Amino acid sequence: MTNFKNISYLSKLMENSELKALITLLDDPDDTVYESVQKRLNEIGVPIVPELKDAWVQSKDELFLERSSSIISSIQFNDTFNRFKKWVADGAENLFEGTFLVAKYNFPDLDYQLINLSIEKIKRDAWLQMNDNLTPLEQIRVINHIIFNIHKFDRNNTNFYSPNNSYINQLLKTKKGNPISLAILFLIIAKKLELPVYGVNLPKNFLLAYAEELYETGLGVEIENKIVSFYINPYNNGAILTKREIDYFLKQQKIKPQDIFYKVCDNKIIIQRLLLNLIYSYEKQKKTEKAEDLKKFADVFENPLPDVLY
Repeated sequence: MTNFKNISYLSKLMENSELKALITLLDDPDDTVYESVQKRLNEIGVPIVPELKDAWVQSKDELFLERSSSIISSIQFNDTFNRFKKWVADGAENLFEGTFLVAKYNFPDLDYQLINLSIEKIKRDAWLQMNDNLTPLEQIRVINHIIFNIHKFDRNNTNFYSPNNSYINQLLKTKKGNPISLAILFLIIAKKLELPVYGVNLPKNFLLAYAEELYETGLGVEIENKIVSFYINPYNNGAILTKREIDYFLKQQKIKPQDIFYKVCDNKIIIQRLLLNLIYSYEKQKKTEKAEDLKKFADVFENPLPDVLY
């Protein structure tokens, strides 16, 4: 009778032996050997990363350190990028997931549950002050109070172009953000509270809109057919805006009004704006490699956003 438990154990021993052998070959001066090892480790992917990190910590060989670090970065980038492509292909339903994956690009060890827990705490504070008798304006004022007065989130005026302003984990840590990151935080919390709040792709800023169905059909309404009740500016402590105020803003910026500047948008457009902000920030810092990496994420989308927005 075959002992499958023993076979499984032997298989794992062989796998561990292969992994250790591959890792020890990383300092081999023969480039052909290294290329074969590199290819195999990349095929194994994320499961090999802890072993590589342990070996990296223990080694003092410069060639080994350089190669192992490069492979770790490559594996983590490919894993995050592939998850991001799947998120887009699956319809980009969960805004938090897309935002998290963008941050994970720069912070590979980021923990999804820990970030989500931080946001849940803010949402809970808002939920405790909600009730069924509140008007839409009152609901938004509750969220404003919790985000901007209780948790002290604010715009980063002193270092506006820092890439960290766009990463959700850094926003939660420093409480400082830019128009798109503050809007995303507000939007995630509003969605957790099941409020009809959506993004609005406004140039030189990013707004939100409280938008409902014109009639309660029970069938669900496409996002482009939502009726906007009022606009919200998270970059100004959640100030309530009207269409006329958006008109005035566009006039000040010398931008010709377009319908898309007033209508609600989907999660794909929101994440595109987030990525373009980051690309611009890294280009401004002359961090070309970072900018090029994020352009790969932006290229996943079928419909690029027009340059006029940035």
